[in-house]
Amino acid sequence: MIPVLQSWLPPLFWACLLGLAHSYVLYPAMVTFLARRKKRRGITRQDVVHSEDDPARDWPYLVVAMAAHNEEAVIGATLESIFRSQYPADRFEVLVAADNCNDGTHGIVQEFRERYPEHLKLRIFPGRNGKIRVINQLLAENRERLDARGDYVLILCDANVRWSEVLPKELARHFRDPLIGQVAANVLDSRGAHDGIADQEEAYVNRENEIKHAEGVLWGRMMGAFGACYAMRGRLFEPVPEHFIVDDFYHTMHCFELGYDAIVEPRAACYEDVSEDIMVEFRRKCRIATGNFQNLRRFAPLLLNGFSQPATVFAFWSHKGLRWLGPFLLVGAFLASAFLALFHPLYLLAFGGQVAGLAVAAADAVLSRGGVHFKPTRFLRYFYLMNLALLVGFFRFLRGPRNSVWEPTRRVAAHAGPPRPDKAPAPSRPEPPTEHAAPSSEVR
Repeated sequence: MIPVLQSWLPPLFWACLLGLAHSYVLYPAMVTFLARRKKRRGITRQDVVHSEDDPARDWPYLVVAMAAHNEEAVIGATLESIFRSQYPADRFEVLVAADNCNDGTHGIVQEFRERYPEHLKLRIFPGRNGKIRVINQLLAENRERLDARGDYVLILCDANVRWSEVLPKELARHFRDPLIGQVAANVLDSRGAHDGIADQEEAYVNRENEIKHAEGVLWGRMMGAFGACYAMRGRLFEPVPEHFIVDDFYHTMHCFELGYDAIVEPRAACYEDVSEDIMVEFRRKCRIATGNFQNLRRFAPLLLNGFSQPATVFAFWSHKGLRWLGPFLLVGAFLASAFLALFHPLYLLAFGGQVAGLAVAAADAVLSRGGVHFKPTRFLRYFYLMNLALLVGFFRFLRGPRNSVWEPTRRVAAHAGPPRPDKAPAPSRPEPPTEHAAPSSEVR
């Protein structure tokens, strides 16, 4: 038995290590390097600038759909930023689905309805339904009316996301390219001071934005829009199964299934304050992981057939698939090196390194309770805890999720200030909206 294990475990260890290295290091480095040397095809900003005064090339009609459950702390700032954005006033509307709110959300939305009666509609849902169900019903109720407008653009937006003034135009301009089916916004954090795991969460979001932008440039295969804010062709919207948990990745995969591209627009900036509480984030990521495995099962025929869409398959397994399998790769590498450490100093070193990493992550958990924080150890703890969330999510998926009803993450800042100057993403970063921003002349 021991000779057999000595023969099979080294390949297992190196396969697990290579899988982790490819997803977290090699693939991100490869796509960002190649994307810097490739010009994205399609509609350019110059095309838009030259056509803005041409009445024959109207901007597409925008429909903003938003679910809200007890969002009184943030929804006012979100709606204010939407109505102050630079988009023709007669070319958009906002649909708000209030999901059994028992705070001041309804009153805030009603105030905006009085200010913008032609552009804002509120649909109040009794009982707790969940984001996916209320969005499905909201769009189903308005589908016939919206379809009569032709090829409109649907923007799905969370209730706590503040828009930059240029966001709608930067998203909408890409839909002049007939191959584009989805465009993701550039989700940023605007706060100058962070507590808890906010630095680690912000680093993760920024890195994901960079990787997804590179995938869009190279292949038009951005692996999943951030659910905070993204746009898609309205006619491509398909109701998400109501027992599903993650809708943004579902819509991206469905877009690929129909043969359309999905990209990220870095200039379409919006602002969402990242989580600070590591356990709150852990529970959120457990939930997302469950939804990820639901989507993997739903789109398995597409993601396992490398001959039909090779770029989609390669990007998915490099960026998402191997990462979702990360907990199993970590366990495989740990167990293989633990056994092989008995026979070879190289594997003893590898096993010792993994034990040390776990010990440092555990020490960070203890030290943080006493108010002692070290960023390197916090990143390591974040990495292990998020992989644990993936593992928990996988077993919840096997058991079957009970429902898709969500509780909004506690909002850490309802009115954020301007972004820190050291965090400006390439190529440019608009200032986040504030309560005192001057309204756009295009919005009535």
